[in-house]
Amino acid sequence: MILSTVEKAGQKEVREVLGVVKGNTIRAKHIGRDIGATFKHLVGGELRGYTEMLSEAREAATEEMIKEAEGLGAEAIVGIRYSTSAVMQGAAEVMVYGTAVKLK
Repeated sequence: MILSTVEKAGQKEVREVLGVVKGNTIRAKHIGRDIGATFKHLVGGELRGYTEMLSEAREAATEEMIKEAEGLGAEAIVGIRYSTSAVMQGAAEVMVYGTAVKLK
């Protein structure tokens, strides 16, 4: 599966647009990450626990989007965009969406 944030899939041209596909996940931090983040917030620096959590969430959402596109018979997903939002304190949603296409 070719993934692209632009409207093209590399050098290949789009033959058929199959529709919008998406994937999303909501992840929450566990208490260990929360305590560690509190201390890190006091001294500054990267909150690695949160970075890992959001990275894992993006990967899971992307995999979900790819499965949906494969179900439509897509060869690529173009125009991919990611969105993140806080659902509640300590939990975030990551959504990814794009256009499933067949290539020439």
